[in-house]
Amino acid sequence: MNSSMPDSIHEWAEKVLAGYRRAVARAISAVENREPAGVALLKQVYPSSGRAHVVGITGSPGAGKSTLVEKLAGDYRRSNLRVGIIAVDPSSPFTGGAILGDRIRMQSLSSDDGVYIRSMATRGHLGGLAPTTQDVVSLLDAAGCDVVFIETVGVGQDEVEVARLADTTVLLLVPGMGDDVQTFKAGVMEIADLYAINKADRGGAERVEQEVTAMLSMSPRPDGWRPGIVRTVATSGEGIPDLRKALEEFRAFGQKSDLRQQRRREHGRARLLELLRQTLFEKVAGDLLEDGRFEARLDDVLAHRRDPHSVVEEIVAEWT
Repeated sequence: MNSSMPDSIHEWAEKVLAGYRRAVARAISAVENREPAGVALLKQVYPSSGRAHVVGITGSPGAGKSTLVEKLAGDYRRSNLRVGIIAVDPSSPFTGGAILGDRIRMQSLSSDDGVYIRSMATRGHLGGLAPTTQDVVSLLDAAGCDVVFIETVGVGQDEVEVARLADTTVLLLVPGMGDDVQTFKAGVMEIADLYAINKADRGGAERVEQEVTAMLSMSPRPDGWRPGIVRTVATSGEGIPDLRKALEEFRAFGQKSDLRQQRRREHGRARLLELLRQTLFEKVAGDLLEDGRFEARLDDVLAHRRDPHSVVEEIVAEWT
């Protein structure tokens, strides 16, 4: 890093905190690409984050997540609140970039300076979220967004990771797509704070609501919250004000009961451990690969002279 770098990082951070769109876009790209400048910027702006309400929107493909987020964001904008949207898309197998993009979705918000939309690629990451999503949430939070929506890929019950990032998790269910509740029950159903039955103008919405209600009555939450069920038709905007009201009710419950702080503590612990694992792995693996010791040990394992567990224990012992 040259001598002018600290000043340029400081100026960049000031622009991010002031909400300059180009500065925020550059910051997200730097964080996604794991550039040193991106990490340096995060260190400067992080103290200004932590104020936004982070909402995860999850559900199966075809549930209408993008349309619902678009209409919800519009509702918040009518209250003059700034909105960030992170749309996590599948990765291209060729470029690693997002296959779907913010240029082809949420057109009604594209000219609104109070909304920042960013598509992120999962880059092969399981769980429906990109590895750097939490850092991008921090950037949008620090840039002045009052609400940050995380729209996940839509890969079924593997999407539980969204609950590790969001203050509130909304699960979209759609009538007429099979036995939705049973399909989700083993995974995503347990993480939802609110349920939105989207495309509720279709037949079967009442049945889905009855199934969710029955499930909730059999397994009450230990924190005392009973998740709300809201019917929506995102294409027309029907039910969107009710869903926003439910979101605000859960946020108030979380603040009153300290649930929000408990969750953020859990999120912080998970993030620190994740970064620690990543940093230690890169350090150890980098040194091993440089001097050829890793390949020598690999040869031993392939020749069955040594077992993998003993090799890893030996490597760990050298670093402790």
